[in-house]
Amino acid sequence: MSTATDTSDLLIVDADTHLSEPWDLWTRLAPAKYRDRVPQVKEVDGTASWVFDGNVISPAWAVSVVDRDMVKQLHTEFLFTKQVHEVAAAASQIAPRLELMDQQGVWAHIVYPNTIGFGGQQLGQIGDMELRNLTVTLYNDASAEMQAASGNRLFPIAVVPWWDVPFACKEVERIKELGLAGVNMVADPQEYGLPDLSQAYWTPLFDAIEGSGLPLNFHIGASPTQMNYYGTASWPSFDNDTKQALGSVMMCLGNARVLANFIFGGIFERHPALKFVSVESGIGWLPFFLQALDYQLLETAPDRRKALSLTPTEYFRRQCAACFWFEKDLLLPSIEFLGEDNCLFETDFPHPTCLYPDPLDRALGVFEGVDPNLRRKVFGGNAARIYNLPLPDRTPR
Repeated sequence: MSTATDTSDLLIVDADTHLSEPWDLWTRLAPAKYRDRVPQVKEVDGTASWVFDGNVISPAWAVSVVDRDMVKQLHTEFLFTKQVHEVAAAASQIAPRLELMDQQGVWAHIVYPNTIGFGGQQLGQIGDMELRNLTVTLYNDASAEMQAASGNRLFPIAVVPWWDVPFACKEVERIKELGLAGVNMVADPQEYGLPDLSQAYWTPLFDAIEGSGLPLNFHIGASPTQMNYYGTASWPSFDNDTKQALGSVMMCLGNARVLANFIFGGIFERHPALKFVSVESGIGWLPFFLQALDYQLLETAPDRRKALSLTPTEYFRRQCAACFWFEKDLLLPSIEFLGEDNCLFETDFPHPTCLYPDPLDRALGVFEGVDPNLRRKVFGGNAARIYNLPLPDRTPR
């Protein structure tokens, strides 16, 4: 009988990781007339910074808590001061990342952006439309290159140019043709003067994503409001490490708001085949939250309830998924409530809350004595199905 930490029957997919963008990602691929305007690293006031069309969008931090000696650093100061050459090579380079994955027994990583924001929100108000659209297509082209260079083991999630719906619909088609695994977009377009996502304005884009079969991913922190974890989340007297800890928790719960608005806004009702993934949010809060939505619809919004054919819990079970990583005591009951087909394993490498250095030992212990089929689903099978991943020739059975 296999033990909880025996992975011989698993094809493990880590459904949320990050890889710092190469400094030449955009300049290497850009047409000459745009090369000085696309995102690039320049020294601004003595600090290496990402600059887009003359505007600083972020410092050129590596956003990794794993240092060059492969030791996890626990203080916020390290995270927000180091560049890519000062942290683990696996945080930014394909070959070292694959080596780390082999050491940990992980087959595939789903990869999310850093520089342009988790939902591409850093691009929303900078430059003209043509430049922004080019910036997204270059990012998606580079993502396809990364996926190919990794031998189909790193799967970057494509960014949708949400500020231009007709172009975004065409880009979704191209993303599918590139063989990328999913799409990613901003959570709060109304902050940029656009309609919120419940409005008919977005129907063509949701139609395109639904028709593509690609999952729509909402990583936590996918809008300015969602990223405000150093602002209103904690009380102002706290030190930076405490603010980081509390803010990280509150960012997870930010996706509750996105999910609720999708349900109440009727998006799942109108798009029953749309696949929705809540990324880096955890899952333990979801059983209460979905039951609360069920209850409140009946008690306080009966007209809205009549417009929906399913309850919020039923919508989630039909077409949503969410990722877990550090949860323990309530993890298995949460999976049972949500459905074993709706839960994904992640590590968040190399960000502050990542499970590094021993992600599988830390995660698999909860599954001692659990049905092996459930383990196979949540540690890789579900992600492979949702993201339509090309499986290796020799897949554990």
